[in-house]
Amino acid sequence: MTTRTLFIGLDGATFSILDELTKGDDGRQPVMPFLAEIYKNGARCILQSTPNPLTPPAWVSLMTGRTVGNHGIYDFIRAEEHGDDVFFTLYDSRDSNCESIWSIATRQGKKAAALNFPFTAPPAKDFTGFMVPGFIPWRHLRRNTSPKDFYDRIKADLPDFDPKKLAWDFEQEKEAVNKLTDEDRENWVRYHLPREKQWFRIADYLLREEAPDLMAVMFDGVDKLQHQAWLFLASELQNDETSEYHQRMRKLCLDYFRQLDGFLESLVNSAGKQTQVFLASDHGFTTTYEVVRINTYLHEKGYLHWKEGVVDSEETKRRDASMFANLDWKRTVAYCRTPSSNGITIRVAGSEGETGIKPEDYESLREKIIRDLEELRDPETGERVITEIHKREDVFPGRAMKDAPDLLLVLRDFGFVSIKNKQPVVLARDEVAGTHHPDGVFFAYGPGIKPDTRTKKCNIIDVGATLLYSLGLKVPGDMEGQVPKDMFTEQYLKENPVVVGDVTQSNIKDNDSESMDDDEKNKLMAQLQMLGYME
Repeated sequence: MTTRTLFIGLDGATFSILDELTKGDDGRQPVMPFLAEIYKNGARCILQSTPNPLTPPAWVSLMTGRTVGNHGIYDFIRAEEHGDDVFFTLYDSRDSNCESIWSIATRQGKKAAALNFPFTAPPAKDFTGFMVPGFIPWRHLRRNTSPKDFYDRIKADLPDFDPKKLAWDFEQEKEAVNKLTDEDRENWVRYHLPREKQWFRIADYLLREEAPDLMAVMFDGVDKLQHQAWLFLASELQNDETSEYHQRMRKLCLDYFRQLDGFLESLVNSAGKQTQVFLASDHGFTTTYEVVRINTYLHEKGYLHWKEGVVDSEETKRRDASMFANLDWKRTVAYCRTPSSNGITIRVAGSEGETGIKPEDYESLREKIIRDLEELRDPETGERVITEIHKREDVFPGRAMKDAPDLLLVLRDFGFVSIKNKQPVVLARDEVAGTHHPDGVFFAYGPGIKPDTRTKKCNIIDVGATLLYSLGLKVPGDMEGQVPKDMFTEQYLKENPVVVGDVTQSNIKDNDSESMDDDEKNKLMAQLQMLGYME
């Protein structure tokens, strides 16, 4: 048995960085020589992310071939409103409405393996392949690994296997919630070198021992480094007079990408020359240079009211430092739930006497909010701070649209909003940082792939369809993504025509699976807070 399709996810990878790392200069070897080989002998294109280019909706769209409005995963956390209270909890795989490509493949007799992808825990009941989920505490790895004996198998067969390094290390980063010191940031980059190696070794082990038809692994260090070390990576931010610390940090970041390139080469070689290889990111990256406190602005416009407390009391300080906006729900009609959502939620009363606006007032209020958001401008240039304001039916159509924010915002620097109760509304950052950009990357390499080809932009939902096609399977009739035929040679397409098959099945949810306890959820939220997705 041989591996037919190898998929490598690179969380947050962006052409603005990879293009530089694949170029040699002054006669020196490029930082990523193997990726340079893929540039030369493969096809590539910009990959359009989800309307809000965020890890959860984007990876789930990639894994299901469905848009966010259909699969229903909008953020790291979801909220439920009950009268005067709003309750927050973490999303997991059971919240997705759509079947994943992993389940589609194994249901049709293909052996599939997926490592480190978020929102794959717990695995679907009908999944029969190999699964080690990402984005969960290490204590939950064993019971969410599939098959049930695989965790013990890799523990026995792989020397130095360390589940604590494999999963997110919440304890290491819990003190670095607000702003990393120079030492913390350096340690943060160093931490991901051995962590990524753990995932690589499991993927390499599966390729050699099991040779699954579909082998998929995701490396998320790209995103995490760029969030905290963008200043040392982006070419436009480099100069000849950088400090010794800056130079050391840049070298450390390049060491990470050099190691990653070695992983790519080893995995491709282990898979074999007959394997089609695909690489994709969930979104790209760019520079954010300002903070936009959207809830403060909504408060100034009268839509939002803060929960009142004794000024400078410990309770007030704790509330202001919490991860969620602490609001007076009886008087608040519009607010932003999390920084990562970049969305405005309008509170509509479900029945007489409930808090929120009357349903018949929804459209007029939403239009008024849009006009007010358009008036948030740079006082010096007059430029709009919020460059795009989308209604949810325009960007999130589908059966799960009711869970979407009523308005989706795009800031002029693509940054995440702030939900803090602080002034001023718009503030220049002390130090520029990395943030998500809607343009990610998509590569194809191997037999049947056009060499040295740059194709038209694809959408992230196209990746799932492409992987199923590469496996020789029919593309489900309800899958919204399409196979980008211009990545493949005419001969290959002639011998392997794209065939549309039956529709997908509903996501088979294991509601009996054990969930994280509150302490572990809080640790995970603290980690998200450090990366800027929550406050």
